[in-house]
Amino acid sequence: MMLETNSPLTLAATAFILFLTIPISPSTPLHFNYTSFPDNSTNDFSRSNAYITAGTIQITPDFIPNMSGRICYRKPFRLHKNRGRVKATFTTTFVLQINPKTQPPGEGMAFILAEDPALPENSSGQWLGVVNSITNGSSSRGVVAVEFDTRKSYPEDLDDNHVGLDINGVYSVRQEPLSGFGVNLSASDIVTARVHYDGSNLTVFVSERVVIWESIDLSVHLPEVVHVGFSGSTGRLNAQQNCILSWDFAGLDIGDGWFRSIWVWVLLSIGILGLIFGIVGFIYYQKRRKLGREKTENEGHPSIEEAIQVSSMAPLKFKVKELIDATKNFNHENKLGKGGFGTVYKGNLRNREIAVKRVSKKVTSQVKQAFISEVTTIGNLHHKNLVKLIGWAHEGQEYLLVYEYMPNGSLDKLVFDDDESSSSSSIRWETRLNIVSGVARALEYLHSGCEKRVLHRDIKASNIMLDSEFNAKLGDFGLARTIKQADQTHHSTKNLAGTLGYMAPEIFLTGRATLESDVYAFGILVLEVCCGRRPGGQLDQDGYASRSILNWVWELHGIGKLIDAADCRLKGDFVEEEMGFVLSLGLACCHPDPFKRPTMKNVIQVLGREVAAPELPPERPGFMWPPVGSGSEGAGFLLLGSQVNSFTEITGR
Repeated sequence: MMLETNSPLTLAATAFILFLTIPISPSTPLHFNYTSFPDNSTNDFSRSNAYITAGTIQITPDFIPNMSGRICYRKPFRLHKNRGRVKATFTTTFVLQINPKTQPPGEGMAFILAEDPALPENSSGQWLGVVNSITNGSSSRGVVAVEFDTRKSYPEDLDDNHVGLDINGVYSVRQEPLSGFGVNLSASDIVTARVHYDGSNLTVFVSERVVIWESIDLSVHLPEVVHVGFSGSTGRLNAQQNCILSWDFAGLDIGDGWFRSIWVWVLLSIGILGLIFGIVGFIYYQKRRKLGREKTENEGHPSIEEAIQVSSMAPLKFKVKELIDATKNFNHENKLGKGGFGTVYKGNLRNREIAVKRVSKKVTSQVKQAFISEVTTIGNLHHKNLVKLIGWAHEGQEYLLVYEYMPNGSLDKLVFDDDESSSSSSIRWETRLNIVSGVARALEYLHSGCEKRVLHRDIKASNIMLDSEFNAKLGDFGLARTIKQADQTHHSTKNLAGTLGYMAPEIFLTGRATLESDVYAFGILVLEVCCGRRPGGQLDQDGYASRSILNWVWELHGIGKLIDAADCRLKGDFVEEEMGFVLSLGLACCHPDPFKRPTMKNVIQVLGREVAAPELPPERPGFMWPPVGSGSEGAGFLLLGSQVNSFTEITGR
């Protein structure tokens, strides 16, 4: 049962849970609170491969793969007695941080209640230090865990970013993805989690939002006395640092007798009546607040429908219910991926496969304006190398975009797949060159071929979609803007928008997106496709952890070994002359001086072998601003003609 945090039902459930935690007896058999973990707290815990340092619990050591660890509070906790007829309740809150040490990281960590505080042997990898291959699924093991998993270890796992409830094993009886809650465990996020047990229900909160609410009697699965703590693991080839930054645990006393029972029922009745009045007041308040907010946001602004319908070429408008039915209520099994501002699902609409982008629930006035911008921008563009926007839908808090379905997904999932047995190894050079040419044609159309010139502003591999024949189609126009000539009115962006690694250096000084900055991002894309490497900063098997792909290719060019940059998975199956001029083209597009970058028309001529690739200096030129001979900063640039706050800020893309 999944609850929305802003619904009256959630309010009722939360209030009911909090009510049941009211202690009738003043004593608490187990209560501790560590805002940090000083060195002298080591004796408070029993540890196996875990240690306390720098004020934190390190469940697994740094950079050590194939390792598991466990740490438990030394004093045990009485969970129930009289064969489960009398049960304790508890609430524990902890702050965790998972720092990846490899890409991808692995495997995960868990809060545990265990009969035995000792770490099971051979419990690394997918076992998370909870059980091992022998004890997994054994009812005699006596362990219940709330796992925070960063790796899809077996087919039943949802993904590599989820919370699960495990009973005597790691095959979760309940699991929920964290992507919808704005939490990415593998991004070194500091995450606050809370686990509450009231004797019959176990609730897991992440960032104060209910993620799991499961009816369970722990006395059936655990002995009377248990140890509370944490376990974690790394994989055979994957490592991460599993940290606990703070930990509070409060286990309420197990009380007997009729006196407690009577007071529980009295207080329960009073609480229910108060809760009913509270819900009614809350609903009234929310309605008044929503009406006031919508009135304020809409003052001076046309409605979304009015703004979109102004465009004579606006795409189709659908009913939200149609798209809910088409995606089977946005079923997780239909999820294709998560973009900068929403999640994309596969659907079937009117006997046609589609892709539906569902904008994140946190909808602001800026997001609404960006939604309008995407519909009106891409809705007026028609080119075989652009993803086709079929339609859109908006009702209440639902903002949906409907695109043509791309069977082969996005380019990044193919080019950067580290699994050599996957389809990425079958992307031949001819296919890659065709993809680069397709993106070039799309950009040339945006810059010169459509009625109003358009800046895309977010050219990257994840925004290049591939159809059934691996033809490239440029998508995601959430940041796109129409532009005018520099001698006419123009406007610079106030907020940097784009993706780090693809952004031209001058953007950070001028705040201006230009045709030349689109060309720069295209150049990075060209290098990625040729080399099979990301823009930079990732740890790879060759040790390129600190240098960018651009610096690396320039270095090879400088020593006359440019061809060595070719993706090793191509196994030399390409024409060296062809690879050389495409790599040179990529470097030319990334020239630090924007005035020395080729136009997209020039790029198409080079790819068509109509003209030679631009001449390159022997070493990478230094960045200077303003460029020598430019006259003044930004002179001659094609600048933004309008500014709308984008779906995506500079961070997180």
